[in-house]
Amino acid sequence: MQILDGTATAAHIKEQIKKDAEKMIAEGGKTPHLAVIMVGQNPASAAYVGAKVRTCKELGFNSTMLHFETDITEHHLLDQIHQLNNNDDVDGILVQLPLPEHISPDKVINSISPLKDVDGFHPITQGKMLLGQPTFLPATPYGILLMLEHYNINTDGMHCVVIGRSNIVGTPMSILLSRNGKPGNATVTLCHSRTRNLSDITITADLIVAAIGRPKFVTADMVREGAVVIDVGINRIDDASKKSGARLVGDVDFDNVAPLCSYITPVPKGVGPMTICGLMKNTLEAAKMHAYVN
Repeated sequence: MQILDGTATAAHIKEQIKKDAEKMIAEGGKTPHLAVIMVGQNPASAAYVGAKVRTCKELGFNSTMLHFETDITEHHLLDQIHQLNNNDDVDGILVQLPLPEHISPDKVINSISPLKDVDGFHPITQGKMLLGQPTFLPATPYGILLMLEHYNINTDGMHCVVIGRSNIVGTPMSILLSRNGKPGNATVTLCHSRTRNLSDITITADLIVAAIGRPKFVTADMVREGAVVIDVGINRIDDASKKSGARLVGDVDFDNVAPLCSYITPVPKGVGPMTICGLMKNTLEAAKMHAYVN
């Protein structure tokens, strides 16, 4: 069993991103610029946003952080996004989810220019991905592809089971693994919370991507020996032994599943750092595109 180390893999990929950005700037291109919007005081969101801003600094990117209280109106938030769309210095726009209940995430995502949609959530972006056209890939699935590539895990002909059908991870992951590419060329089964006899399906999988948002949902009896397991989940559970009274676990029962696997990601320090890599690669590509257009 080998641990898929997201932190070490991300460090390697970020070094290449940094070199590519420095080369672009040295040749007269622009400095990549990511704008991040956060609404409210959600601690997890604050941690994610902080990591993204720090990574921008590490890579030599510019970043703008806009933080609003939860009483911001939907109209005001959409106006802020409109201003960023029209700001030629900004290459990528990211709105940290979740949002307050009075703000429609669909309206917010749809308001971001597809040319700056570095999170890969806009309907036009996802439509191009579905058709196999050049576009920004959703950051977490993109990060998973980068990890599989880094570890030379050949998915050709694999049976891959994706558990979870969100537009952020599960659905795009199933599309990307099935398309003609590397990684790719897999036969994919997309499962979810209402899939009948789920364990009968997962036990046949060469690769499992768990993205259902339930702690320790994937158990040892669901995984065949030698499978590759990618755990996307981030769940906080009570743990009296911890100073905070809680700890993070994934969607996979790691302690019991890991001995069965050929490769497995830990939580934390697995998929999380790779998501940021996907985001930063998208931002770099956006800057290259905007430099060419301008």
